[in-house]
Amino acid sequence: MDPLEIAAGLEAHGITDRTAARFRHRDVFSLAEELYARSPREQVPAAAPTPVPAGPSAFRGFGCALLPGALAFGAAAAGQAWAGPAAVAATVAALVWPGRAAGGRLPSLAHLLAAAAVGWAAYRHGTPLAVGLALAVAPGHLVATAFAAGARARLDGSRALEDFADRTRPLLIAAVAVFTGAAAGAAALAGTPLPVAVPFALLLFLTRLLLRHGAHRGPVCAALALALIPVPAAVLAAAAGLLVHAVLALSRASAHARP
Repeated sequence: MDPLEIAAGLEAHGITDRTAARFRHRDVFSLAEELYARSPREQVPAAAPTPVPAGPSAFRGFGCALLPGALAFGAAAAGQAWAGPAAVAATVAALVWPGRAAGGRLPSLAHLLAAAAVGWAAYRHGTPLAVGLALAVAPGHLVATAFAAGARARLDGSRALEDFADRTRPLLIAAVAVFTGAAAGAAALAGTPLPVAVPFALLLFLTRLLLRHGAHRGPVCAALALALIPVPAAVLAAAAGLLVHAVLALSRASAHARP
């Protein structure tokens, strides 16, 4: 562990800068540095580091993110009857993957609700919607990875929890804006109406972010359940509500601690 990990853990347990001031520290980061200095650590010989190239790993991750769109778009272009179900399955599988990486658990209620919502939307609006959502997986992966790296860099450079939150919220809004544009492009490529596809893609993108960063799953499940209501404004309301929750949850330092 390092002081940043301790600071994130303190915040996750409700320790604020005001609480740290009671211990004569200017903020949680200063308190974490003292805790780190006081913690006993065994002096073990440093093992020779094994070089792990980041490039191939990143390419493999992006390659996996390309599979849902490629599978769905290829099946739809070939006129296969199973194109819609394949797009639904591939899109939901892309949500399960980062969720398993974060918690190491099997698909939870949030994933089951996502599968139901995507399947119901594809049934109501047709295969092009499912294909558009599958095509949005790859840009969603890139934007989510860039957001995680940017938030981690801001955590490294912050000296107070409020400072970190103020620097992270604009990053999240920018990530949402970039993904929204990419989702609109994916919907246009699939030939599905933007007002239907973009809010649904944004809902799934926010679900991915929140699951990956270990946020509480209750609001995620509530938003996905709301998206099951067969009312045009339901998905838009679900995405807007989940965005508000994401701004609050993902501006916390504890959401960006190293796994």
